Amino acid sequence: MPLFPAFLNLTNRLVVVVGGGTVAQSKIPALLDAGAHVRVVAPQINPQLAEWARHLRVEWLPKLFAADDLSSAFLVIAATALPAVNEHVYRAAERHILCNAPDDIDHCNFYYGSVVQRGDLQIAISTNGKSPALAQRIRKELELAYADQYGEWLDWLGAVREVLRADPCDPELRKELLHELASQESFERYRRSRERREVA
Repeated sequence: MPLFPAFLNLTNRLVVVVGGGTVAQSKIPALLDAGAHVRVVAPQINPQLAEWARHLRVEWLPKLFAADDLSSAFLVIAATALPAVNEHVYRAAERHILCNAPDDIDHCNFYYGSVVQRGDLQIAISTNGKSPALAQRIRKELELAYADQYGEWLDWLGAVREVLRADPCDPELRKELLHELASQESFERYRRSRERREVA
């Protein structure tokens, strides 16, 4: 079934991660970067997760998972090495909470995309769970195609857009200019100008 692509605002939302190992660890940084409140539920956690808990980057509940651990949660990640536990998490969540179980597509209703990030520019790749390896390959190709400067350029484009929106010019002219500014040629001019400033 085709997936609906979406970018979620997780700022101050509760995301529960069930599991205390490397799979759970790998899923948490993106959640923290998105401003989520991360709660880890696991009897034991690895040293990295323990360090995050000590520094209050994540909340740790040292216990076995129970359905009421999902109270007020927006998302849940079932990241244990035990299929039965992951299924239990999915069943507890399926009526009202989005659930991801890494490498277990039968117990997912959303997937982590393979993401290229350049500042506020995000490009997410999905294969509908069929080939994470292909998504990773495409991500590497896109990382080469879209230089780090794209993030800074996007900030500039955003500032210019706000200036133009405040200008009472013809809407069609404004739209045409914004598309021209977002062109590859415009980026190349921006990049060359930036390089000249750095040399100077």
